[in-house]
Amino acid sequence: MQIAPGYRADIEGLRALAVILVILYHYATPGFSGGFIGVDVFFVISGFVITQLLQRRLANDDFRFADFYARRLRRLVPAFLLVSTVTFVVISPFYLGEDYYIFAKSWLSSLGGVSNFYYFQELSQYFAPESRSLSLLHTWSLAVEEQFYLLWPLALYLAYRFGKGRSAHWPFAAALVIAFALSVYLAATHPTAAYYLLPARLFEFMLGTGVALFSRQLPALGHRAAQWIAALGLALICLTATTLTASDHFPGYNALWPTLGAALVIYAGLHQQGTLTARLLSLPVMVFLGGLSYSLYLWHWPPVALMHYQLIELTWLNRLLLIGGVLVLSWLSFRYVENRYRHRPWSFKKSFLLLLLLPALFIWAIQSTIRIADDLSFRIPEERRALYRIIVQSHTSDLYEDCFDSSPSNFDKTDACLFGAAPADDQPDSILIGDSHALAMLGFVEQLIGDDYAMLAVTMASTPFISPEHNAEAMLDPEKQARNAALADYLQERPLTVFVNAWWNAYLHTPAFQGYFLDTLAWLQAQGHSVIVLEDPPELPSAAHAGCALKNVDDCSISALEAKQKQANFLRFKEAAQQRFPAIRWIDPRQVLCDQQRCQTVLNGTPLYRDDNHLNYVGSQAIGREYIQRFGNPLSATEAP
Repeated sequence: MQIAPGYRADIEGLRALAVILVILYHYATPGFSGGFIGVDVFFVISGFVITQLLQRRLANDDFRFADFYARRLRRLVPAFLLVSTVTFVVISPFYLGEDYYIFAKSWLSSLGGVSNFYYFQELSQYFAPESRSLSLLHTWSLAVEEQFYLLWPLALYLAYRFGKGRSAHWPFAAALVIAFALSVYLAATHPTAAYYLLPARLFEFMLGTGVALFSRQLPALGHRAAQWIAALGLALICLTATTLTASDHFPGYNALWPTLGAALVIYAGLHQQGTLTARLLSLPVMVFLGGLSYSLYLWHWPPVALMHYQLIELTWLNRLLLIGGVLVLSWLSFRYVENRYRHRPWSFKKSFLLLLLLPALFIWAIQSTIRIADDLSFRIPEERRALYRIIVQSHTSDLYEDCFDSSPSNFDKTDACLFGAAPADDQPDSILIGDSHALAMLGFVEQLIGDDYAMLAVTMASTPFISPEHNAEAMLDPEKQARNAALADYLQERPLTVFVNAWWNAYLHTPAFQGYFLDTLAWLQAQGHSVIVLEDPPELPSAAHAGCALKNVDDCSISALEAKQKQANFLRFKEAAQQRFPAIRWIDPRQVLCDQQRCQTVLNGTPLYRDDNHLNYVGSQAIGREYIQRFGNPLSATEAP
């Protein structure tokens, strides 16, 4: 093994380039649609630098795992604790309900180095939060790096101790090819897992470790060859940063170009530090920013996440102000926190206790308090607390949680799930069926039924009602199949007025569901039911828009054209259904909310939504009252077709 060379200014500059690209991407700067690859450049650098450090220690026979991890803790955790604590304080007056709790959970997982697992799970859920407003989302990459630090020192230690005198060139090359193939496979088949988890990124670290491990076996470069290789590496990084987009296949083969580019730049500088690329990367401003790169990375995302949450536009002025503020904060934290703690001679035990265990207990206490507290509205300015409570505390599922305690196959038919008039002979004459969107429409339907209908509500998240013939193929989850089977049995007992709703946009993009829903309407009519399809309200551009009334925004409306474009699949389904089932009635809450240009998210001062696609209960009621006032009650005999 080769003993690592000394400090390299060009690598410091490469760090600067990586963090600049990430910042420009996250600040939506035109021309840098692929700037996210800066993270992957960091992974290559980390693989190279950490391998050099380990080589020196192993060659000198003074490597100790406790010392290595104590240094990692002192290097990474103090600045993170500063940034995350400041972020918590700053967002506290703004983040609502579940968003506030999600921050607390992500805070603890970020400190523990597992935030990539947390975000992988959180963002894969049905009620996934708006990712652009997650203040610590960027820590997923730090978690991936920390997980690499757990694996690689042990692997290299074992190779160094038991593999002396043996060439590891071919085994390493084979492992690198396998790791790259795994990344390509995961990116194609499990893209969310590939993005957030270490296996799909492992080859990127290995490109850096390979340059460090086999620098003597790689061809020695003359000045001319080094010029071209370094320039090619820099070009690969810059081209992918300016041509890739977030919708491209990634990581996989697209991650190869910037990471190979970073490896080439590092390789070219092993023997030739005088190349044009090395001189550019070694400019004082690049070296300065490279030194700040960790703090820059930590600080750059929380303010822009808060801006997304508060619906503040990223204008050029705002971008410049953000960059200036982040530079100042990064310099201060670098000088007074990073450098102050990284060189302290603390043992692993002391570092673990002071920097990990005690802060984790403190953050856990905050998280538990947020979860247990019934009311955290004291954080919100007093004049807006009533609006806050409508948005946060009027979830229909929470208000009527007693209705949803039973098993899917034995749904509740008691008074807990009955609405409107008292049922004659304990038998409701109407029923609301569907998923969480149907439940979110409950307040709207309540206004329509008044005291004229006795309605049973039977809903389950992510479970639209599908007729028995398609239940198994449409609902792969056994619990969802059981719910639909039990509901189908109930619906075959006697004719009812059936209100049907679902998150139409979530299902109808799949051609199969167009057929499932059409056949379901046919099945309902065949049982003798009077069917009423409830259309969905407009979807919001993001969950942050649900709290628009709290955010000093002059106009909380959204584009009617964009809202209509999102429902294109539903409109095709509706047209087909109306032709096939002319007796079915359709009720559209958009008639209350939308004109030709804009759709309202606040009605007569009442915020209507709880996230980007669900109404809150009070808002749902408000739309129902307004609908009746404007158009009359569609359920009355005079209004019925």
